[in-house]
Amino acid sequence: MAKPVVISRDAAIAIITLNRPESYNAFDRPTIQALADALARVVTDDAVEAVILTGAGKAFCAGGNLKAILGLPEGPRAGFHAMAPVFHLAITEMRRTPKPVIAAINGVAAGGGFSLALAADFRVMARSATLRCAYAAAGLCPDGGGTFTLPRLVGAAKALEIMALDETITAARALELGLITRIAEDDRVLEEAKALAGDLAGRSLHAFGWTKRLLHDAFSNTLEHHLELERQGIAACGGHPDGIEGLTAFAEKRRPRFRA
Repeated sequence: MAKPVVISRDAAIAIITLNRPESYNAFDRPTIQALADALARVVTDDAVEAVILTGAGKAFCAGGNLKAILGLPEGPRAGFHAMAPVFHLAITEMRRTPKPVIAAINGVAAGGGFSLALAADFRVMARSATLRCAYAAAGLCPDGGGTFTLPRLVGAAKALEIMALDETITAARALELGLITRIAEDDRVLEEAKALAGDLAGRSLHAFGWTKRLLHDAFSNTLEHHLELERQGIAACGGHPDGIEGLTAFAEKRRPRFRA
C-alpha cells in the first residue's frame, strides 16, 4: 500500500504530501499519525529551512473521513476524542516551529483540511481550489485550531460568519478576506510555494522564528509581558550571527548574507 504521507526534498525545502488521492486526502487515524510524525521529523531536521504541505491528486485535504468515524465500534464521540490529540500535535508542530510552513492548496481544503491550511504561516492557493469550513454541515464544531487561527486572520465576527454559514470560498474571495498569501495557476501551485519558501529560506530564519513566536503569542499576553518578550527577542537577534551580519550589511550598504 502507498504511504498515506510522503516526504520529499528540494534542496533545503521539505515537501510533505498527503497521499490518499482516492479519498481526496481525507484523514483517518493512520494518516493523521503519519502527518504528525512527518512534521516532527522535518521540523527537527537542521538541514530543512522551510516546509511545504500539499496534497496528492485533485484535493489538498477533504478533512476527516466522517463515514469511517461514524462506523467506529466505539462510536464517533470516542473516535473524535482519540483522533483529535494526534491531529492537534501536528498543528502544534506547525505553529511552534521557527521554520516557515507554507500550505500549497492545490484543490479543495475542507473541514480538518481547512483548519490544517490555516495553521500554516503562508498559503498559496490554486485558482480553481476552494476552502470550506464544513463542520457545521455535519453538526460539528471545528477542531485543528480553526477557531484559534481564523479569527486572527479575519476577526471574530467574520470568523463566526464563515464557520456558521459554511459557504464555499473561492481563491479570489480567500485572497480578498486575507485567508491566503497569493493565488497561483493550477499547474503552478507547488512551484509558487517553492519560490516563496526559497525567498524565506534566504532570509534570517532566526529572526523569522522570533517574529512568528511573538505574533502567535500576542493575543494571549498583556502589553507589559509582550514588551518584555520583544525585548528578549530583539536582544537575542542582535547577538545572533544573523543579527550581526544584518547590522553590518546595513552599515556597509550591501545585501546581508545570512548563514542561519
